[in-house]
Amino acid sequence: MGIINVTPDSFFRGSRYNTDGEIIKAAGRMLEEGAAILDIGGYSSRPGALDISGEEERSRVIRAIKLISVEFPDAVISVDTFRSDIALEAVQEAGAHMINDISGGDADSNMFSVVGKLNVPYIMMHMKGDPMTMQKNPVYDDVVADILKYFADRIFRLRTAGVKDIIIDPGFGFGKTAAHNFELMQRLDDLSIAGLPVMIGISRKSMIWKSLDITADEALNGTTALHSVALLKGADILRVHDVKEAMQAVRLITKLKI
Repeated sequence: MGIINVTPDSFFRGSRYNTDGEIIKAAGRMLEEGAAILDIGGYSSRPGALDISGEEERSRVIRAIKLISVEFPDAVISVDTFRSDIALEAVQEAGAHMINDISGGDADSNMFSVVGKLNVPYIMMHMKGDPMTMQKNPVYDDVVADILKYFADRIFRLRTAGVKDIIIDPGFGFGKTAAHNFELMQRLDDLSIAGLPVMIGISRKSMIWKSLDITADEALNGTTALHSVALLKGADILRVHDVKEAMQAVRLITKLKI
């Protein structure tokens, strides 16, 4: 899954695309490099990010999805939003095929029913708190067990709402310390108990660059190292800024699994 952020403030400046030309160029490059899904987001969820209105998010993300769906009609597009009205418009009118919700339905009580009516795949992420507060001393009894309990409740509610295709994302860096993130990576295969595909998003995140005392711009090598670990521990989808390098990891790890 290639990341296309239509925002001015995403944590990694290399993922920000704002003009029509930048959006189309990025989408074309990612598809050529092997991306199976393009994830389009208009709301920055980096730690401490400021809230923006639904109208501002809508104006960013709907425009980008329409551009990509017209230019690349065969592309599979995911809309990265926690707002059900934007998800609805993105799928019904703009050309998106799936929904990626960082709030796991917590931010909008209508999200589960909307996804059920749309009958599209739903990516449900775990987040403790919200982007403005999530890194203020997050505490868990057992980070993996707590995440699995969170998912169990929401999987039941999603099934009740008629949602058939669910993907879970444990939410690296979302209400988790570096220690939580590395424990989660070490025990990632425990998530298989949910019986659902697992997506991870660790690309150029602070768990990598802070650990290595570098910057996000320098974190590609560390990202690839942890992508390889995640694939060996059962990750099904990698959400990435750098598609070419992620696909190389996928191809090599696939050979190990044959």
